[in-house]
Amino acid sequence: MMERRKITVAVTGINNIDSPGPGIPVIRALKESQYFDVRIVGLSYETLEPGLFMHDLVDKSYSVPFPSSGVASLMERLRYINERESIDVLIPNFDAELYNFIKIEKRLKQEFGIATFLPTIEQFESRHKAVLYEFGERNSVSVPPSKVVFNHSQIAELEGEFKYPIVVKGKFYEASVAKSREQAISHFDKISHKWGLPIIIQQHISGDEVNVTAIGDGKGNCIGAIPMRKMYITDKGKAWAGITLEDEALLDITQRLMANTKWRGGCELEFIKTREGRYYLLEMNPRFPAWVYLAVGCGQNHPEALVRMALGEDVAPFTAYDSRKMFVRYSYDQIVNLSEFEKVSTMGEL
Repeated sequence: MMERRKITVAVTGINNIDSPGPGIPVIRALKESQYFDVRIVGLSYETLEPGLFMHDLVDKSYSVPFPSSGVASLMERLRYINERESIDVLIPNFDAELYNFIKIEKRLKQEFGIATFLPTIEQFESRHKAVLYEFGERNSVSVPPSKVVFNHSQIAELEGEFKYPIVVKGKFYEASVAKSREQAISHFDKISHKWGLPIIIQQHISGDEVNVTAIGDGKGNCIGAIPMRKMYITDKGKAWAGITLEDEALLDITQRLMANTKWRGGCELEFIKTREGRYYLLEMNPRFPAWVYLAVGCGQNHPEALVRMALGEDVAPFTAYDSRKMFVRYSYDQIVNLSEFEKVSTMGEL
């Protein structure tokens, strides 16, 4: 058995709640790496993120400023953390924080020696929900018609173009189906209050929700891809159980998107498969999904591959996966010493 290289990896998205971040699944994948002996530094935005207290997975934790604070405060905080932890690789796992990390990617490497493996700013912006329809046209992928709105009156104006039900989406997260103008306005207010404007109105398409977790090498190669069908969906639209699929058509679409965009890093592709067998791309999320650990269970460790590429290694594409796997998520009550919560609340680290 080969000796595993010791490295330190910083990971965000450790809010393993009812709408979980990808951080804990990414960490679980890295802890099972055959190439690396990984020490994990958790980066949190809230003092009640469960990953802070998962000491079997997260070796040390630090709070970091919210993305709205900008890159200067982020760089200052990472400088402090890196001086104490000597981070080798950093993996951001939230859409809302990626823009800042992409902007400082070169500085992180040059000034701190921290490697990342992120999409370019052009790739990141090309698949935004607001421009997804145009993205689909460029890449020969069907996308439901969608429009960007900034106020209630624009919803009424779209009623000649869209038929109810419609989907009301936030620019980063959340989507709700509306069957009437009143419901659409209610969803608009709720989502915009949380995530800001604009709001995306998308035509609702009926069918099965199928997703793909994938990773590209930035040169047009798809290093790995696992398709999954949602079996149980929460009221927030999150998959609480899913099963892997043998779906060559879905994998072909994924391969084409990875090749055309030269995607760099992990991503999640969300589709609706209609009864007629047509695929509609609903979203392309620019980071690993919260169910990425299913890929590990199927024989493709995507987070490990990302770390290898971040460190400059050549990674051969995965050629197969076990399709007879499923995941079932569960809730778990951690018992935490109050002193630990007090420490992370006052000191910003644990």
